Amino acid sequence: MKALVYHGPGQRAWENVPYPALQADTDIVVKITSVTICGTDLHILKGDVPEVAPGTILGHEAVGIVAEKGAGVTTVEVGDRVLVSCITSCGRCRFCKEARYGLCTGGGGWILGHTIDGVQAEFARIPFADTSVYPVPAELTDEQVLFLADILPTAYEVGVLAGHVEPGDTVAIVGAGPIGLAAIMTAKLLTPGRIVAIDLAPKRLRQALAFGADVAIDNNDGTALQQVMDLTDGLGVDVAIEAVGVPETFELCTELIRPGGRVANVGVHGHPATLHLERLWIRDVTITMGLVDTSTTARLLKLISEGRLDPLPFATHRYPLSEAMTAYDTFAAAAETDALKVVLEAVPVQVERPAVKELVGAVS
Repeated sequence: MKALVYHGPGQRAWENVPYPALQADTDIVVKITSVTICGTDLHILKGDVPEVAPGTILGHEAVGIVAEKGAGVTTVEVGDRVLVSCITSCGRCRFCKEARYGLCTGGGGWILGHTIDGVQAEFARIPFADTSVYPVPAELTDEQVLFLADILPTAYEVGVLAGHVEPGDTVAIVGAGPIGLAAIMTAKLLTPGRIVAIDLAPKRLRQALAFGADVAIDNNDGTALQQVMDLTDGLGVDVAIEAVGVPETFELCTELIRPGGRVANVGVHGHPATLHLERLWIRDVTITMGLVDTSTTARLLKLISEGRLDPLPFATHRYPLSEAMTAYDTFAAAAETDALKVVLEAVPVQVERPAVKELVGAVS
């Protein structure tokens, strides 16, 4: 089969790899039907995530069909369509029992495309299937649920909920890429008084307004802080959500916040950022950060099913799965291509295992 393989910083290839075998009774193998690329994949390719070993298949966001299942899997059957979450949960460790699945110490957490092979492939092995995949309602398309694999729960949990957005709050979201836009979309569920989007790209700021931001600030002239202070009578915002992952945007968030406010860092950082404790300590500022737990995935799926949340505007580019290399080029050049999320869709695939051949023929 084919997969997108990482070969070290700056190196990737769409190449032949072995079909993934079940390794435990709790595993399933999924025939990938739709997959997308994450900004974290670009961080990996930049060398920002050294835990990813050369030879690893990338990707942690997918929808697919269960092709094989281990004897211990009870919640899904061969032929079921499932959402593959970016977070894998053993379901047994202390943190999983606390619904903090991103901290799983039983072999889960963020492992797909990180410490084990991921899902940017024709087939993928998913450990701990009973607690790590979600059946997809028949009435929903792949695209309607695909972004529940990562960006929507990440923005909602690590940004909106961790920042304790409340009705009437003024919320600044620094970065209007996919995560920032997802933060805008999910923050609106909690009826803040005003959402302020800050970015350097005018096109992304226009997208932020389309996604529901009330104010868009272009910070190319470095005046975002003053503009926010003017908007808030010199007080600062109640919540600042960092959605980029570079030192400058994190430090800007700590300047935008009012006394007693909350900074929620969502971006993945590859370099140190300065924390000005000499100024922040006396202002009673709370700063949070962390990996998504995906504990809200089922809730967000329900909102999509009920028409209260529409993730389809995230999909700006579509490619066959076999054109993954081109899709990466498009996503990496988002400033020129206006890409938010690229969707890679599989075509019918034949493999050597008779049981899987039969399944693929049935679902293709």
